[in-house]
Amino acid sequence: MLSAKDIAADLSTVRDYLRFAVSRFSAAGLAYGQGSGNALDEAAFIVLEALGLPIDDINPWLDARLTLPERLRVGGLILERVETRKPAAYLLGRAYVQGVGFRVDERVLVPRSYIGELLAAGHFRGEGLCLIDDALRIARVLDLCTGSGCLAVLAAMAFPEAEVDAVDLSKDALDVARLNLADHALEERINLFAGDLYAPLDDRRYDLILSNPPYVDADAMAHLPPEFRHEPALALAGGEDGLDLVRRIIAGAGERLDPGGGLLCEVGRAGEALEVAFPDLPFLWLDSEESEHEVFWLPAESLSG
Repeated sequence: MLSAKDIAADLSTVRDYLRFAVSRFSAAGLAYGQGSGNALDEAAFIVLEALGLPIDDINPWLDARLTLPERLRVGGLILERVETRKPAAYLLGRAYVQGVGFRVDERVLVPRSYIGELLAAGHFRGEGLCLIDDALRIARVLDLCTGSGCLAVLAAMAFPEAEVDAVDLSKDALDVARLNLADHALEERINLFAGDLYAPLDDRRYDLILSNPPYVDADAMAHLPPEFRHEPALALAGGEDGLDLVRRIIAGAGERLDPGGGLLCEVGRAGEALEVAFPDLPFLWLDSEESEHEVFWLPAESLSG
């Protein structure tokens, strides 16, 4: 069986390892979608992150020669990615959303919510489509199903005057979230709650509710690629049609939102089913560069009835 030592004897540069990884990943038929969308992006992430280099552009480093310890580490990670089918983020303990780094392991989903892109797009700062008239007045934000805490952290960055509450049913996930809050020095602005959606929040109200809840339907859960089976099923499975938690989030949002606020929620491919389930709600679908009809916005006024 090929070993990292065998690889190190033949390969020396970043370009060598990038090419080798792409070839191995393509031959193995790996699945992507947990931080990268194809073999090349996955290979580049592994090489750059393993070497402690910026992950945004591999080109300046292509001809750099690796030391023997570096060659052994990178080669070992490439082989482990193929042999275990673990997502690269778990192998390296790191994932990025909008360039912001987060600790991750198998207690949480690999962060990849499109909401992160929407927060960064300026929709709450008067740029493009303005969802809330005066974003400066956003004082309280709720992140439901927070997992690693990535959206709570990004919300705290987007709304520097706001206090953020983040809820998850999994205490293991909240342990990871605490690490990420500490990494970004946000322990004083983000409050973590263990519990089922709104249950642990008493009578708190918010200007903005965010959620990337479990929304994978039963059929998709039954056919998940091996990579996705390393993720916690609790954070993926959304019931028969994928909408079990989404229905409850919508049902409870009205009494939690202050006037002028709204709910921003990701539902994956369950968008059409959601519109059928709630035909009277004015869903506004916010498309991003990589998604279409997967994240909706509902103003507080539409949920107050």
